[in-house]
Amino acid sequence: MQSSTAFTRETVQLDGETFHDCDFQKCRLVYSGGEAPVFKDCRFEDCDWKFEEGAARTLEHMKAVWNAGGKQQLQGLIKEITSGGAARS
Repeated sequence: MQSSTAFTRETVQLDGETFHDCDFQKCRLVYSGGEAPVFKDCRFEDCDWKFEEGAARTLEHMKAVWNAGGKQQLQGLIKEITSGGAARS
């Protein structure tokens, strides 16, 4: 676990990591599709979020679902994500 750490202008691998009270400034944050990272009381400024490997393939699949007529299902998923997982359409 990273705690009270300041990351500045660096590439940070996120898979399986836990970050508590960390500052990320102008970083490249990379998620590859492994265990989801945990962020608690962290701050982000001008960071670039990158999705690689399995995570990138998942996003490509979501684009394909959207383009194949699954827009409503993906909008429901986005609503669930942005509401903190409260309700599913």
